[in-house]
Amino acid sequence: MSDAIIAVQQLSKSVTDSGGTLDILRDVEFELQRGETVAIVGASGSGKSTLLAILAGLDTPSRGRVLLAGQDLFALAEDERAEWRARQLGFVFQSFQLLTHLSALENVMLPLELAGRRDARAAATRMLQRVGLGERLGHYPRLLSGGEQQRVALARAFVVEPAVLLADEPTGSLDSATGDRIMALMFELNREQGTTLVLVTHDREIARRCERRIVIEAGRARELPAEAG
Repeated sequence: MSDAIIAVQQLSKSVTDSGGTLDILRDVEFELQRGETVAIVGASGSGKSTLLAILAGLDTPSRGRVLLAGQDLFALAEDERAEWRARQLGFVFQSFQLLTHLSALENVMLPLELAGRRDARAAATRMLQRVGLGERLGHYPRLLSGGEQQRVALARAFVVEPAVLLADEPTGSLDSATGDRIMALMFELNREQGTTLVLVTHDREIARRCERRIVIEAGRARELPAEAG
């Protein structure tokens, strides 16, 4: 049996409407080991975000399997899958996805509280200090810049020390300089925790910073050689 943290096996996703059947993903296969960083690249509409959603168990495949830490995600009931996701995965989105009625500290505390952690406040405070927001604990998202909001999102994702971090265009809403700083911080945190990072991006420079790159074309996946541009 493979000891991969993620194993994608003959994964396909199709949708059918009045216009017929559209194959979004077709027989996608790859494995990721613990601590690896991989960029998922491809043209808009190629299926990158669909693949990420399936890896998270937020969308279901038409065929195939996703094994996360040896567990077949889609052999679990929906509630079991949500519980597994909460224990194993962290998420960072382009639009930050912060809860606007919660402060920065409360946003980062939330996944810890849901996990029953008694040290939620102390752990969230330490993580916000780590991302440079120790003086913004009580600030609400509307009072934070885009870069600061994404730092809160990074803190929320990493505070649970997930086995896998899934990031969907994490710099898409930021200017170039801010995006560079956010990505540098993400890779630093990833190295510190030994997290497996799966990153969907259109940015070639960001993709090159990952150890591996998988391109989605016409629904199929292939790995790019390390030296490819």
